Amino acid sequence: MVWRLYRRFRSQRLEGSLGDTALDVLTRLYKVGPQTLTALSDYDHVAPGSMSQSVNRLTSAGYAIRTPDPDDRRKVLFSATPKGAELALAERNERHAWLDGRLRALSPEDQLVIARACALLGEIADS
Repeated sequence: MVWRLYRRFRSQRLEGSLGDTALDVLTRLYKVGPQTLTALSDYDHVAPGSMSQSVNRLTSAGYAIRTPDPDDRRKVLFSATPKGAELALAERNERHAWLDGRLRALSPEDQLVIARACALLGEIADS
């Protein structure tokens, strides 16, 4: 059930938006800040070649930029551009608005049940 909700949540996106993988990478760059290709690959558990395709898509679209790593000039850092940060934030707002609307449509009693279930799932996730 959680997986179905997650998939439905992820399907809520702006018209003509990036695919899930590129959007996930952009969101990470927006939230966490500059990342190396290795760090992005490790976080998503994908091969660097696969991650390279995603960051290339983001940089060619103007959503991310490459800069030399100030600590190791042999490495490259990827960062969200202002345009990329704007898209990441807009996508997040779109998804949250969808979920908020669905939750507000529930009865107050059902909202309390959902709140309790979320607390329990959070405890499980943190265990």
